[in-house]
Amino acid sequence: MNQFIDLEKYPLDRPDSAAYAKLVEKCQTDLANDGMFNLPGFLKPGVAQAAADAAKPAMDNESFRHARCHNVYFRDTVQGITDDHPAMKKVETVNHTLCADQLEGNPVIDVYEWAPFAAFLAATKGKEKLYQMADKMACVNVQATRDGEGLNWHFDRSEFTTTILLQAPQTGGQLEFRKDLRSENDQNFDGVAAVLAGKDPETKQIMPEPGALNVFRGVNTPHRVVPVQGPIDRVIAIFSFYEQPNVIFSTEEQQGFYGRSIG
Repeated sequence: MNQFIDLEKYPLDRPDSAAYAKLVEKCQTDLANDGMFNLPGFLKPGVAQAAADAAKPAMDNESFRHARCHNVYFRDTVQGITDDHPAMKKVETVNHTLCADQLEGNPVIDVYEWAPFAAFLAATKGKEKLYQMADKMACVNVQATRDGEGLNWHFDRSEFTTTILLQAPQTGGQLEFRKDLRSENDQNFDGVAAVLAGKDPETKQIMPEPGALNVFRGVNTPHRVVPVQGPIDRVIAIFSFYEQPNVIFSTEEQQGFYGRSIG
């Protein structure tokens, strides 16, 4: 794994070391304070671009174009709010997805399947253990966002999102977010509406460097990818881990996300 991950800077292979403990503590602190942690240079120089380049032929010819009109909740109705409330405003998202079964030989698969990676993520997230998905499509995705496209405002279904940016676009592509806008006891619908209208001064943007590992707590933090501009795609790897083993998407979920299913 040393050929892919900078293990001198990020000692995932030395979980009993003081350096590892310090890294986990920093990640936990960043998650608590910022709703995310970001590790620049997690992949060694050139690895991220090599992964993007390796995925490009399949991305150009075999990827699923997922275009949808949705609200921030990805639901037609939300308890406690009327359908005409500004928080229910519809937006459009477009991206192009490759699944793990289309990424054979890509470095992102090697990173995902390396057991210390899951163990490190579990430690940073305060989880006893994280398991790789049994779903051979959903466990790792590579998504491309092209000129004029973006991932629009939404809350995530899962507590955390784990990604590595493989290729940055010429312009746009920033992650824009508003930390901890809602809670289990307060949905803050008016606050959501303010974010959608561009009227929340606490909204922030970041642009991770290619090769950076980013872990984001998205369940209560609305976020979007700013539309990409120019001829260079934004390409990102998305890794899925769960607290229980043998998780597989349903046939309906596979069809909805990827336009096909493998049972």
